[in-house]
Amino acid sequence: MEMWFSEFHTPDVKHSIRVNRHLYSRQSEYQRIDIFETPEFGRVLTLDGNVMLTERDEFIYDEMITHVPMSVHKEAKDILVIGAGDGGVVRELTRYDRVRHIDLVEMDPMVVEACRAYLPGNACRLDDRRVHLHYENALRFIRRCEAKYDLIIVDSSDPFGPSEGLFTREFYGNCYNALKDDGIMVNQQGSPFYAEDAHAMQRSHKRIASTFQISRVYQAHIPTFAAGYWLFGFASKKYHPVDDLDAEAWNTLNLRTRYYTTRLHKGAFYLPAFLEDMLKEVED
Repeated sequence: MEMWFSEFHTPDVKHSIRVNRHLYSRQSEYQRIDIFETPEFGRVLTLDGNVMLTERDEFIYDEMITHVPMSVHKEAKDILVIGAGDGGVVRELTRYDRVRHIDLVEMDPMVVEACRAYLPGNACRLDDRRVHLHYENALRFIRRCEAKYDLIIVDSSDPFGPSEGLFTREFYGNCYNALKDDGIMVNQQGSPFYAEDAHAMQRSHKRIASTFQISRVYQAHIPTFAAGYWLFGFASKKYHPVDDLDAEAWNTLNLRTRYYTTRLHKGAFYLPAFLEDMLKEVED
């Protein structure tokens, strides 16, 4: 008998992946955690029935949420990562010699435990000496921080359920206070295609744009995420994501990537007309 995992993108649309084996299933204090082995996408991590990553395409997400801000802020050394218990963002950050301290705040220790066991390609750098794991509520953690970080990466799940508090005006204000005078915040903004996702994206962008001096949205194409089309938010007190990109400096680092390039970096901020219109609606 065939086994399939299906994720509903809307009540009328679902994305299905054939499953070879169900490797892991646990209910934590916060959410249900499952890991599947699939022939097309390798191992797949889901939380409460929603795909968080697959081995096949996780590099797209992790490279774009990490290298875009790191190529703009050439002095980013002290970094806060919220969520990302799988370790993919940390893996990319630890490739930079200049990084000296990474605080990883993950609400659910069982996510880290599962990824260490079944997704070692993501979790491989969680034991780096520069990485400090904090199992606690990110809202409480960041309220204690002031002018501490060069970069904050908010790698949260969707703005519903346990992660809903990471999309509020209060949270973005706390991130602003936790950043140094030239700090950058990057977050995942979801997909603009389906109505509910698009509304959540607009709401988040409006709150960020009212908090930071510079706020832009950029895009990537991720096959297993809703509509295959995903957005990220770039917010900064000082740096413009395209004007302040030093492509030559980043390229001399010789970091091998599979998706991100400095040419793609610029193009990612050129958005289709329908999306520009959606953003203008909430910026005005």
